[in-house]
Amino acid sequence: MSESQSKKTKIMSSLSQLKDLTTVVADTGDFEAMEQFNPTDATTNPSLILAAANQKKYSQLIGKAAEIGKKAASTLAEQVSEAYDICCVVFGKEILNVIPGRVSTEIDARLSFNKEASIEKAKRLIALYEGLGVSKERVLIKLASTWEGIQAAKELEEKYGIHCNLTLLFSFTQAVACAEAGVTLISPFVGRILDWYVANTDKKSYEGKEDPGVVSVTKIYNYYKKFGYKTVVMGASFRNVDEIKELAGCDLLTISPKLLEELEKSNEPVHKVLSVESAKKSDLQKISLNEAEFRWLLNEDQMATEKLSEGIRKFAVDVRKLEKLLQERIQG
Repeated sequence: MSESQSKKTKIMSSLSQLKDLTTVVADTGDFEAMEQFNPTDATTNPSLILAAANQKKYSQLIGKAAEIGKKAASTLAEQVSEAYDICCVVFGKEILNVIPGRVSTEIDARLSFNKEASIEKAKRLIALYEGLGVSKERVLIKLASTWEGIQAAKELEEKYGIHCNLTLLFSFTQAVACAEAGVTLISPFVGRILDWYVANTDKKSYEGKEDPGVVSVTKIYNYYKKFGYKTVVMGASFRNVDEIKELAGCDLLTISPKLLEELEKSNEPVHKVLSVESAKKSDLQKISLNEAEFRWLLNEDQMATEKLSEGIRKFAVDVRKLEKLLQERIQG
């Protein structure tokens, strides 16, 4: 092999470089995309499962969920509810056949303000997974980062050993409450924060470290590492690869197939930006929040309040669409 050929083989894609710094997670319900990019973990939500369910290649899984749901209950409403849970778990099981790590499965967004119902739904999903031979250690239950969702996760972690992923997280306030609750993982949304600032301020473009979503996740990561919280940070909802590169070194990053492909095709260097060492040197002060303080600080953060509310509503819309799809299958 010539010297030039030897150098060529050593060139790593940006995705490979990123994987050396951060655990890469696939943000999709499409199994084929996971096989292509070899992520460690995968995340799903109602919107991603709906998108996959509408693809012909996954029609069989929807049919399977509808069939099992139909046999599991007597009324149509109960059949649809059961089929929805089974659909989420069946997709999760298929994903776990492809990846070595964990899959995140989301609680119905309509339960975002109901702690007890969220706990019962999480236990039900884990029972369904275990019925398919999947250990709860390979599943993260996703809940919205409302006060009720965070407290449900606290109880699930402490009492039942069920690991939780707190999603729709847009603020430092939500992140602090999650850390104090001892949840396994949080998913702060980078791109949706950027979307809000572009839509609601005079500044329409941001570069690198100035991106408000990047700034938010950097602060959260530094706070967690400085004060030794066990909760890990998984940056989510990216709009471009620059946001991803600025968070290289974060515990995990969940990335859409489109951006995974862009990183795979690029050989641009990816350098470690976030680290425990730099976090320890930050000047952040430790804070503690009770329910009243949490609600007030979240209310004072217009961006986080609006994006949390919007995110819950949009996920609820897609839950209803998926339920309609399953109902049509159940009714033949």
